[in-house]
Amino acid sequence: MNGEAPLPGLLERHGDVLLRVAARSIDRGLESAGPLPIDVEAYAPELRASRAAFVTLKRNGRLRGCIGSTRARRPLVQDVAINARAAAFRDPRFKPLTPEESHDLAISLSVLAPPQPMTVATEDDLLTQLRPGVDGLILRHGGARAVFLPVVWHSFPEPRDFFRQLKTKAGLAPDAWSPEFRLARFTTEETGMGDSRDASPDL
Repeated sequence: MNGEAPLPGLLERHGDVLLRVAARSIDRGLESAGPLPIDVEAYAPELRASRAAFVTLKRNGRLRGCIGSTRARRPLVQDVAINARAAAFRDPRFKPLTPEESHDLAISLSVLAPPQPMTVATEDDLLTQLRPGVDGLILRHGGARAVFLPVVWHSFPEPRDFFRQLKTKAGLAPDAWSPEFRLARFTTEETGMGDSRDASPDL
């Protein structure tokens, strides 16, 4: 399922609602309750469409969790709720979020356009095709897999560094290359950091 690309301004129109859904989903996890129930039909049509999203959590400017979907499998509002809970409690790089940490937690969202497979012959070929600051990148090789959102360009602005760090994230050597690499790029629409816990459907 490829899902739908985010329409221009989607998060400008509905970002606050999705941030509140993400925050409520995390709060429910802190209460050891089940997943946040989502009445999909209560939300705006754009939020009911099948789209993929990442939820990023930060504390004091440092990453605290980031989990998302690269393929659209469910309504956007539901994807945000599920991935927010996973980012808080199931990111293997971090211990589960505690109630004390939740008070200064910043939440941001990235809604993905459907990934586009790339045809490249060499690493240099890939690097000439990548658009710094625009493209996110998915790498698959055997059982290895890693994703960088476009925002990662802020940390690694040079295409070669960007790709080598992605390979490292996948557990591969920075200079590794294989004709079996499967690569796909995507764009996103993103919110700024925010946090709100008073969610109501955007009808």
